[in-house]
Amino acid sequence: MDSGNGLLAAAAAVRRLRPDADLVLSSAPDTLPWGPRNAEEVTELSLGCVRAAAAHRPDALIVACNTASVHALDAIRAELEPEIPVIGTVPAIKPAAVGGGPVAIWATPATTGSPYQRGLIRDFAAGVEVTEVACPGLADAVQHADPEALDAAVAVAAGRTPHDVRAVVLGCTHYELVAERILAAVRRPDAPPPALYGSADAVAAQALRRIGERPAPEAEPTGALTVLLGGQEAALEPASLTYSEGRVLAVVSPA
Repeated sequence: MDSGNGLLAAAAAVRRLRPDADLVLSSAPDTLPWGPRNAEEVTELSLGCVRAAAAHRPDALIVACNTASVHALDAIRAELEPEIPVIGTVPAIKPAAVGGGPVAIWATPATTGSPYQRGLIRDFAAGVEVTEVACPGLADAVQHADPEALDAAVAVAAGRTPHDVRAVVLGCTHYELVAERILAAVRRPDAPPPALYGSADAVAAQALRRIGERPAPEAEPTGALTVLLGGQEAALEPASLTYSEGRVLAVVSPA
């Protein structure tokens, strides 16, 4: 589950690891953006998406949203576990900090500066120069695949990013869909390109571990796809199909 298209990256990662897995994608794009909302609103919206997904009796639930993981993960786990394992999404601060700084964390306004993110920086990036970069409007631009809005939001965030940054943590799952655009914006002609750190692959692998399954890639995907928008079955939105992750998922017809 996610507010919107941010779940595409994790879902595509699961599809690559287990092409035979049936996937249920639950989001509420009409309620975007979640980034500026308070914790109570994010929790309420997250639980709506979760309950719609849980009605399909999944083996596990991936909270493929950093903002929801920051504010609603405890409430989601209280409602679903132990019957349904819940896997949250954690910004990849730990691996990004291994090589030292400077490190930038791009995230929504709700996640930037949150006690949750500050705790991760304290625990996994002590002694490393870390800059938290709020990215207002970027998730919304990604959601609608709006090129002009994307260029504007990325440019603003890149302007807030240290010139000599070595690594950029993509602290919102929407951002992983435009990783190349972000890399181009923060790359400097006089320095090696910074490394980008997303969460989708690690989250997908953890979901399989939680349910005792192993990766089993096949030549062709065979798992079914169910898309829930605001709790109602639908097709993938046209904006979703502008991203390679969405097109990977669309190979299988809706269940």
